[in-house]
Amino acid sequence: MPLPESKQNKEKRQRLLECAIDLFVEKGYFNTPVSHIIAKSGFGIGTFYNYFTDKEDILKNLLEDFACQIISSVNNYYTKEQDLSKRFTESKRIVLEVFIQNKKLTEIYCRVAGVSDVIDECLKQFEDKLIDFFRRNIEYGMQKGSLNEVPAVTVAHGILAIQKFLLYKWIVLKDITEEEMIEMVISYHKAIAQGLEKKA
Repeated sequence: MPLPESKQNKEKRQRLLECAIDLFVEKGYFNTPVSHIIAKSGFGIGTFYNYFTDKEDILKNLLEDFACQIISSVNNYYTKEQDLSKRFTESKRIVLEVFIQNKKLTEIYCRVAGVSDVIDECLKQFEDKLIDFFRRNIEYGMQKGSLNEVPAVTVAHGILAIQKFLLYKWIVLKDITEEEMIEMVISYHKAIAQGLEKKA
């Protein structure tokens, strides 16, 4: 049973997470047993279990931290940009920049879907956080009168879908560059914004 978070050493926890990321990318999630994570970290078996219950718990923590990092980056951008129209489009650039800065996590995110029910539940929780965040921001734009009334949940799903597809084309297929991915997402959202924005 993991220690309460208040008693955990942040550096040890981070080291275990970084070793897991490296091995998940290098060997694949299924081909990485906990023993390899422990060996790479240089810690003992007990130390691992003071922080995580199993490999799925590590992935869940990685995705939770990743979602928080994405949402925090966008919220930080929102404190600087008040124009709701610009926010709608440019916040997607911020999201992609976080994915780009975390290439290994992005690769894991794009590759692990469908490997198990536990992993799919981790991915669902990660994506649900993002969808809920996108939905709340669309609803905020509607409340402020800058966006037309639209089915916010549907639009939020569409935002995630285009990003996920283009992330996959970039990191897995290597079919597009970072710049092309960002340009496609931004141009897509500019087109969507034209239909969402209320005309004066």
